[in-house]
Amino acid sequence: MLTPTTTEHNTPMSEDRSSNDLGDKSWIEKISAAFSAEPKSKADLIELLDISHSNDLLDGDALNIIKGALEVAELQARDVMVPRPQMIVLRDDCERQDYLEAIVESGHSRFPVVGENIDEVRGILLAKDILPTLVNGGEKTKLSDLVRPAVCVPESKRLNVLLREFRENRNHMAIVIDEYGGVSGLITIEDILEEIVGEIEDETDEDSDIFIRKVNDQDFVIKALTPIDDFNEYFKANLDDSEYETIGGLIMQSFGYMPKRNEITEIDGYTFRVVNADNRQLHLLRLSLEG
Repeated sequence: MLTPTTTEHNTPMSEDRSSNDLGDKSWIEKISAAFSAEPKSKADLIELLDISHSNDLLDGDALNIIKGALEVAELQARDVMVPRPQMIVLRDDCERQDYLEAIVESGHSRFPVVGENIDEVRGILLAKDILPTLVNGGEKTKLSDLVRPAVCVPESKRLNVLLREFRENRNHMAIVIDEYGGVSGLITIEDILEEIVGEIEDETDEDSDIFIRKVNDQDFVIKALTPIDDFNEYFKANLDDSEYETIGGLIMQSFGYMPKRNEITEIDGYTFRVVNADNRQLHLLRLSLEG
């Protein structure tokens, strides 16, 4: 009896199968290696996340949140803070009616309280702390009696560390300080979270890009940084933009000095009242149209 032998015509089929197995194995090994081996760099980790997303292991929202969390670890307070010129602050000696108006017109819930200049930070005012004084008739309540201690952090503070401190200490706002001890901006817990999950809005939020907010048919809240061109287009006006680009610049020219809160000036029939300003810059204005 002859011993059966492998015939020659079987060899190509075996080679084809081996070739396919190699291809499958290469793909499987690549995925297995990605999941079993520790990523050697951030780029490796992001590649792994992208592979997971393309294989439906992570949805788009989850992928973006994880990537956002990775980015936060590399960002510093200076990267996302509200810069000094855009801060809305309250003077510690302002009258009750003045700070109530500023709170209503700005729509914020927390305010840095400062002394004669913005670098003299007295604390943080929470709008909700004023409510008991409104109910209990605290007309003589001083703003300085309502402020809470301010948290100050350097510009170089890493956001992941700051977020942890915010959570541990139950703070929501910090003043960002430069290397000379001056105020360079402020940062909130929401600013950090938005770097992770994207823009967070609630029903009271205003679009940060909106410079003009209508209160009623005769009254408007205007940001001092509003471009004159935008103002002219909105109100069908013809204010001069040959020397200044912003409404704040025109207001400063009209006064001839740095105006204080509640000072009023009129330009081409438009009446502007200063709502918020520090010793260096205008921030918020109230526009009243002639009836």
